[in-house]
Amino acid sequence: MLTVSRVTKSFGGRVLFEDASLQINTGDRIGLIGPNGAGKTTLFSLLLRTDEPDDGDISLQRGVRCGFLPQETATATEATVIELASGEEPDGRAEASAKRILSGLAFREQDFHRPVREMSGGWIMRAHLARLLVEEPDLLLLDEPTNHLDLETLGWFQNHLLGYPGAILAISHDREFLNTLCKGIVEIRHRKLIRYNGNFDSCLEQKRAREEQQLAAYRNQQKDIEHLEQFISRFRAKASKAAQAQDRIKQLARMERIEAPESDEPTVHFKFPQPPRSGQRVMSLEHVKQAYGDHVVYENLHLRIERGQRIVLVGPNGAGKSTLLKILAGQLPLAAGEFTPGHNVTTGYFAQHRADSLDLKKTVLEEVQGISRPVPEQAARNVLGAFLFRGDDVFKPVSVLSGGEKSRLALVKLLLDPPNLLLLDEPTTHLDMPSIDALIRALGPYEGTIVFVSHDVHFIRAVATSVIHVQAGHLTPYAGDYAYYLDKSRASGARAGTVASLGNHQPEAAPAPRAESGPGLKEIRAQRRAEADARAAANKERREREKRAAALEAEIAALEARQRELTAVLEDPSTYDNPSLAMETNRQLSGVADALEKATNAWINS
Repeated sequence: MLTVSRVTKSFGGRVLFEDASLQINTGDRIGLIGPNGAGKTTLFSLLLRTDEPDDGDISLQRGVRCGFLPQETATATEATVIELASGEEPDGRAEASAKRILSGLAFREQDFHRPVREMSGGWIMRAHLARLLVEEPDLLLLDEPTNHLDLETLGWFQNHLLGYPGAILAISHDREFLNTLCKGIVEIRHRKLIRYNGNFDSCLEQKRAREEQQLAAYRNQQKDIEHLEQFISRFRAKASKAAQAQDRIKQLARMERIEAPESDEPTVHFKFPQPPRSGQRVMSLEHVKQAYGDHVVYENLHLRIERGQRIVLVGPNGAGKSTLLKILAGQLPLAAGEFTPGHNVTTGYFAQHRADSLDLKKTVLEEVQGISRPVPEQAARNVLGAFLFRGDDVFKPVSVLSGGEKSRLALVKLLLDPPNLLLLDEPTTHLDMPSIDALIRALGPYEGTIVFVSHDVHFIRAVATSVIHVQAGHLTPYAGDYAYYLDKSRASGARAGTVASLGNHQPEAAPAPRAESGPGLKEIRAQRRAEADARAAANKERREREKRAAALEAEIAALEARQRELTAVLEDPSTYDNPSLAMETNRQLSGVADALEKATNAWINS
């Protein structure tokens, strides 16, 4: 269907691809991954012929139709939503298909005839996505298609793509999406396109195995090179050994050198400051009513948040998740009811508009160093690097940053000087996988309280310890993590058994009214016990991890000391006067190197 053959491409003086090749066949489901700036979007521009390679060839099979969804820049046309989705001159079948797909993407029927230009950027992207799904091109190119989808719409979208008749190549930083959809992963790495079979988790396993094999081969070759060079150095001046030394010189010259495996971006290790401790009750809402004009979002809402909770808000688009975050942040006036912060509570609200508070006259580094609890410059640069501000990027004026860059900068400032209540609305948007991992690591030891909205299931699983389902102005709390929520949702039949797979976008049963009219004392106590048990289990697991890590660190230190001792023996020329000693020392050194590698990997994953 599509062939990329030995392509080289430079951009801005930097080589993005060098002798890179790729084959896409009918029915392929491929995820394209790599850190921001690796060249993913550039590859799409090459495939779409909006740019040309410096060398090599890209060929598309005759008659193959390509469809492309950009990440952020879809056009706000004068057409209505239904006109855009079904085509300029739709037939009845196309319009029926468009209505079905628009409904799956959470458009309300009353919005079908609204002009696209009246809608927000996220909804415009959904309308263009609907158009592509109606057209069904032979090759679908998707650039971060999940960025503007809530969890439930994402479930419908994934299921729709699983039955899509054409081939799919998708750029995504969403692990769950890649695991659900993809049968192959292509990674942009060291200017090449490296293909792995299977989904994202399978890709990681294959990648680790490949790197281990390359590392073992590299180490073995380095040992051979060292032995040859030692022989040459020792005997090339001796007439009786000169011929043998020359043979080894030729052997070295003929040897095809194995490159050391290049590691991924270095992991950032930085201890984020802890916020001041709040009271046990962090926030309470009682009899709250909130409305936008005649549209009532919440009526008689009750909610209590306690210290240390990590709550994810889930539910369909438009249910009121972001509105609830704004209420908790004090951003919205209440029509009725009481909003009561707890003792010593400080609130940090992260949303897109938060970037507006940045000082446009400062550089990125100056903006970060201007927080109330400043950190050393190198520490600040390390954290900025984890969130994609690398090298000279830290000296860019804030005024020239994109919207996504400003959002990431605001997130860095929030993490470096955190309040004790974090309210996060889609914090992983604009982050690549290493940056999402950096955010997860930053929130791991955080001792405050977190309430957040996210469509990234990997992030939810890593951070949330409890769930609140938001639906039609009602809150249903689940006193356990996301897996617990999925199990209980299935058991109750609230989502027709489709929740675990983020499934078929079927309507949910309304939760019991009691959840919103104020939980009873028995339910509150049961919830608190369950949350206390969950926290105790998490603390126990953390202590066990720390104990394992300490033991591994001691083992690594001992192995490194032994490695230095054996290396010193091999560096002593007199060792080679006793061939058996040299051989035994080499054998021991190899064993120590293997043990050190295993211990280091265990420590990294502990």
